[in-house]
Amino acid sequence: METVGAVLASLLALGAFLLLLGRWRWEGKVSRLLSSLSREGEGSIQGGLHLSEVEGLPPPVEEYFRSVLREGDPAPGQAILRQEGRFLLNAEAERWASFRATHHLSLGPPGFLWDARIRMAPGLSVFVRDGLVEGAGFMVASVLGLFPVASAEGNPEITTGALHRYLAEGVWCPVSLLPSQGVRWEAVDDAAALATISVGQATVSLEFHFGADGLVERVYTPERSREVGGGFEGTPWQGRFWDYEERDGMRIPMRGEVEWLLPTGSQPYWRGRLTEVVFR
Repeated sequence: METVGAVLASLLALGAFLLLLGRWRWEGKVSRLLSSLSREGEGSIQGGLHLSEVEGLPPPVEEYFRSVLREGDPAPGQAILRQEGRFLLNAEAERWASFRATHHLSLGPPGFLWDARIRMAPGLSVFVRDGLVEGAGFMVASVLGLFPVASAEGNPEITTGALHRYLAEGVWCPVSLLPSQGVRWEAVDDAAALATISVGQATVSLEFHFGADGLVERVYTPERSREVGGGFEGTPWQGRFWDYEERDGMRIPMRGEVEWLLPTGSQPYWRGRLTEVVFR
């Protein structure tokens, strides 16, 4: 029995060591990426907000900015958004898992880093990094931060997909959607407008649809890169947002859902809410 106990103790010690090693390696990479984001964020708006720059934009866009921003308020260069929710692991089995994440958003050159833990089982999580840093998109997933299960970085489809996400999630920091931040707006109709943004060689557009209250209800694109069978297909995609609250003078949605719009119907895969919002 003493031998069995010693073996179990050794296995527990090894498991604890691996957990610490995985976390240390993962957080080291995250720290380096955040350093790059911080340098990029230094090029954001200086001084207070001047809403004169929204004059002449399509009417629903101008109304939106005047609803969510205040003249003269400080303009953040970065945002840190804590999130929790559920993520779709297996569409066929309709298997969802809970997640917690920290979303770092940088203005200036567009950039973000989503650092998440998706709970697979008690004591077992997949670590996920999804982002756009220094003009390159990436997505990495690793069990406990040690055992890679997915990795894609730098190819055009990943970068445009990340840029679509950056543009859509601008509703969490509306300053990032201003023309001074490189976003170009074109009218679609009385309740919608097309936003376009470029980073390096990548350019993407999203339709923003506004509600009667002037706030963004959903964003949509007929073609966002979706991984299918080892390749990528342009697929209709949309995000929906609601439950707006004021944070540091900006009105932002506290809840959202994103989904692929497939021929067989909609397939939501992310549902979440903000638990903490910090603007810098």
